[in-house]
Amino acid sequence: MNRPTIADLAEAAGVSVSTVNRILNGKSAVRSGTVERVQAAAEEIGFYGLGTIEERLRTSAPTYKLGFLLQQSSRELYQLFGRHVIAACRRRQKETIHPLVDFVDLLTPENIAARLLALGRECDAVALIAADHPVISQAIRTLREEGKPVVAYISDHSAPEKAAYVGTDNWKLGRTAAWFVSQMTHGPGRVAVFIGNHRYQCQDVAEASFRSYIREHAPELVVEDSRPTHEEGSQAYAMLSEILRSCDDLKGILIVGGGISGIMRALREIPPERRRNIRLICRDIGPETRKGLSEGLITAALCHPLEATSDQLVQTMIDVTDPSNRTAILQRTLPLEIVTPESI
Repeated sequence: MNRPTIADLAEAAGVSVSTVNRILNGKSAVRSGTVERVQAAAEEIGFYGLGTIEERLRTSAPTYKLGFLLQQSSRELYQLFGRHVIAACRRRQKETIHPLVDFVDLLTPENIAARLLALGRECDAVALIAADHPVISQAIRTLREEGKPVVAYISDHSAPEKAAYVGTDNWKLGRTAAWFVSQMTHGPGRVAVFIGNHRYQCQDVAEASFRSYIREHAPELVVEDSRPTHEEGSQAYAMLSEILRSCDDLKGILIVGGGISGIMRALREIPPERRRNIRLICRDIGPETRKGLSEGLITAALCHPLEATSDQLVQTMIDVTDPSNRTAILQRTLPLEIVTPESI
């Protein structure tokens, strides 16, 4: 059987012989979509120059440098976020992406804003997990003016200069958490709420919708004022320990920020018969949460589907680098994932 020729490849791909020659010699520009079509045809007919075409496709692919500003390098959850966004960058086949992941341990607005500006100026676009604060909004505005779009990730921002938001629907997350508590408790009692910081929009919205559902469907439950953990397990432990000492009618716990390790530590210190009557709902899953689920301490974790969210984040960051998308704020929400002790 004769080996397929350049003319055969051109016919199979629906392009001219000169186009195939330009791809093979690499001396003139050819649209990446055309190169992809010729590559597919070369694979189908067994064309001998497939390797050359694949190399041309790689070199003709657009290149992006994307920055990801995450929090607390000591927390496994954020390390997990970082690994997933890097994997999402590597999965891209039509672009070459160089990810730059940075972690902020000092969570003051001034430090986050400074780190955001530094990272944004190195990259084509940057994704940010942070509290909503005027100082951070100013940094987002500055980067926008410099042509560097900022995507709010996991927790939204009020800055009108942000380019996009990618995360779950936090209103639905809060009401889902309240549904679990109301369906799995009986009679009057108290519910303790822990947040990381009042300025995280994702936490504030989830708390508000949690209270809304309880008022509507379980008015016998008293939802206490939220307690900020400042993302620290030791603070969460101290606050829950005090609640457990001072009242005996705690029925539920909602924690939508950092500090789950402290919550579980406090629960482990009370008698099992009391612990079994307390429903604990948290968000997102790391090794600590997985351990708590396996022990039966946690009733449910309401999570971002990490692979899908990371893929959507990377796609959105590429989209917002397109000048035609600079005038609109893209809102891309994904369904939350529910993890229970029986599903881990």
